[in-house]
Amino acid sequence: MAALAVGALALWQVFRPLSQGSKYYLIIFLAGVLPLVFLAYPADLRLPARLRARRRRTNRADATGSDRRTPALPSSGPTVTDWVLVVLAIAACLYPVLPIQIGSGGGGYNAFLDRQGLLAPTDLVLGTVLLLLLLEACRRTTGWILPAVCLLFLGYGYYGGLLPQSWPVAHAGLDFSQLVDAFYNSDSGFYGTPLDVAASYIVLFTIYGAVLELSGAGRFFVELSAAAFRRSRTAAGRTAVASGFLLGTVSGSGAATTVSIGAVTWPLLRRAGYPPERAGGMLAAAGVGAILSPPTLGAAAFIIAEYLGVSYLQVLGWATVPTVLYYLGILLAVEIDARRSGVRPVVIDVGSPWRLLARFGYHFASLIAIIVFLAIGVSATRAVVFAIVLTVALSFLAPRNEDRAHRLTPGRLVTALVTGVRGVLAVTAVCAAAGIITATTTKTGLGPQAAALLIGGAQAATSDPTLVLVLTALLAAVALTLLGLAVPVTASFVIGWVIVGPALLDLGVTAPAAAMFVFYFAVLSEVSPPTALAAVAAAAVTGGRLVPTMWQTLRYALPAYLTPIAFVITPAGLGLLGIGGVQRIAFAAAVTALSVAVLAVAAGGWLPGVGPAGAPERVLGALAGVILLWLEPVPVTVGVALAVVAAAGVFIRRGAANRSSSGSPANPVEEQL
Repeated sequence: MAALAVGALALWQVFRPLSQGSKYYLIIFLAGVLPLVFLAYPADLRLPARLRARRRRTNRADATGSDRRTPALPSSGPTVTDWVLVVLAIAACLYPVLPIQIGSGGGGYNAFLDRQGLLAPTDLVLGTVLLLLLLEACRRTTGWILPAVCLLFLGYGYYGGLLPQSWPVAHAGLDFSQLVDAFYNSDSGFYGTPLDVAASYIVLFTIYGAVLELSGAGRFFVELSAAAFRRSRTAAGRTAVASGFLLGTVSGSGAATTVSIGAVTWPLLRRAGYPPERAGGMLAAAGVGAILSPPTLGAAAFIIAEYLGVSYLQVLGWATVPTVLYYLGILLAVEIDARRSGVRPVVIDVGSPWRLLARFGYHFASLIAIIVFLAIGVSATRAVVFAIVLTVALSFLAPRNEDRAHRLTPGRLVTALVTGVRGVLAVTAVCAAAGIITATTTKTGLGPQAAALLIGGAQAATSDPTLVLVLTALLAAVALTLLGLAVPVTASFVIGWVIVGPALLDLGVTAPAAAMFVFYFAVLSEVSPPTALAAVAAAAVTGGRLVPTMWQTLRYALPAYLTPIAFVITPAGLGLLGIGGVQRIAFAAAVTALSVAVLAVAAGGWLPGVGPAGAPERVLGALAGVILLWLEPVPVTVGVALAVVAAAGVFIRRGAANRSSSGSPANPVEEQL
């Protein structure tokens, strides 16, 4: 019932906002969601979640690579401690709006706001309680590392005044009451932009995703992908990648999409001859694309729109070309693997794609409707609600004798609403806890100080302004990747934006390019060893070994690690974000597509249609791919020349192999490849 009430409130807020303002709504929203976290996620202090998951996979995997699944561990339900935390969460969250005088505190919402900067003892106590509860909620939903990072920032805010004042990161120091005031009673703390995004946008899109899934769209997307490639030798791999893209348009979660497409396509991949680790890498790379795929990008994309003060449609426009390039790299890797590894054809009997489109193509209608509504100026929140209504109406177009279960009756709508709210619990905990990081950074001035350190490190190596920008971008990419290993994508973006963002902006990088640079490296943390959450999910589906699966994921997604650097090192890189006119966009897209293709060949060791590439050709190809990302005439010319030389080397190698094998019986496998 609580989840249903939260979902109903989120929908009500779109058309009839609470008169007290958005912060009042955020207080009510958090009061409804935070208690649910303690009921839905067990404390389980025995082992961090990832270690438990790894132990279960180790016990499950056998020598045959079976995909048998171990049943979920039984849950005994909420404990007494959980219920105590629920009561504390309700009290701490609702305290600012309760019209009850408690000593010198309380008194209602306006009285609470009037005490900003001078908290009453009751304010301080309940603010501290909420701080601890959010840390525990983050621990339950994401593991130990994000709470540790939050405590690190908290410690920096409290003890930073003790640092030598000559240090760049030193500050005047804040006492504990100042910190709690910044967290509890300011617009940059718990109730800041990240939580606003979760409560205003993400919850609606998770409800929309649940509605679309219950309407049968998920199954349709997978079947359509399979039907489109059913006659191809690489049908299994292409189906996995296409399914990841289509499901990602409504998911916005890398790990969740990986599991969804894996459950359906892993049997196909296994029949085609893919080892579990390679199949897992493909599934994880395709699944992470969900966070990059319009129209429902990950949570961080909504935060970009709020931070930069632009429409969500603009963010979708910035993401379109990079998304296409990302999936281009994965598809090329699939084609290369099929030829290099001798993948077997798999017959996929799902009928004609045109027949599927004729019967169930209406599932695309709501996705298109979101874009249309955004284009005509409708807000993102109203656009997604209208899309939900359209999905409900269209669900009754299912054939009379088939798929009647996908019709969204009132009972199924309630299920979708509850499922959508449950899907936002972890994100809400992360977004509220991110207020600890943003408020501390704002109060201490850490952002500009960290930016100065980053730029200073680059300037220590060179004084050339262009090279300083390149080195700063590389250092920022490394820092963001390491940060993403520890915390979820949303938190990684928030931290990266307040620390790395100012450094890029100070060097003249435009705000859209800097924001998308931080966003992409935050997203790619889900495929970065040694954590790689999407790879962990894929290994759980395929039963493959975890570390090899991570490395296979990295190989599939490798071009995506370099493409975001092109956003920031040259003005032409803005063309990849759809900025700067048709000529710039076409030039940037074409050159970067060539770079992605060359990097895919270098990583896979095979030139499609020709044959295997040796070590020299792969090195030249990798160098060409990197140089092509410098979107200026001279580097592009050099990169193209190196790519041509590498391709010529592959042709020469093939000719030599053919001459050496002339007169010998043909290898039947080689002929099939």
